[in-house]
Amino acid sequence: MTNFSHLDSEGTARMVDVGSKPVQKRTASASGFISCAAETSTALRDKTLPKGDVLTVARIAAIQSAKITDKLIPLCHSLPLDKVDVDFQIEDLGVAISATARTSAKTGVEMEALTAVSVAALTIFDMCKAVDKSMVISEIKVTGKTKE
Repeated sequence: MTNFSHLDSEGTARMVDVGSKPVQKRTASASGFISCAAETSTALRDKTLPKGDVLTVARIAAIQSAKITDKLIPLCHSLPLDKVDVDFQIEDLGVAISATARTSAKTGVEMEALTAVSVAALTIFDMCKAVDKSMVISEIKVTGKTKE
């Protein structure tokens, strides 16, 4: 059986004690994709969607959500984020989303990067859903992490 750090010996959910771990500089990156119709990609690129500059709003939503990940994911630690970068690559049939989160803390910052990508995708979906019913959010994953 796999040993999950968020479960005690009886299988009860618990927050992991990181009190004895050293503070380290930590970085995590994540990515995801939202597929859409070609017309939607063009409208995103040209900033002509009815709700305005979708990707600017999605970037702000992503950063804001990374900052409150511990409020969204019950067993996440509160982390002081040093930086959150969010980038979008508009493709013919969708948008590739990437995010990098940085902190100096006792635990990793993967959930913050994943939350940023997820909320960016959800924001794009929300702001485009009136003009495109074909959108699909997919491929959200951690793409890297480091600690110094």
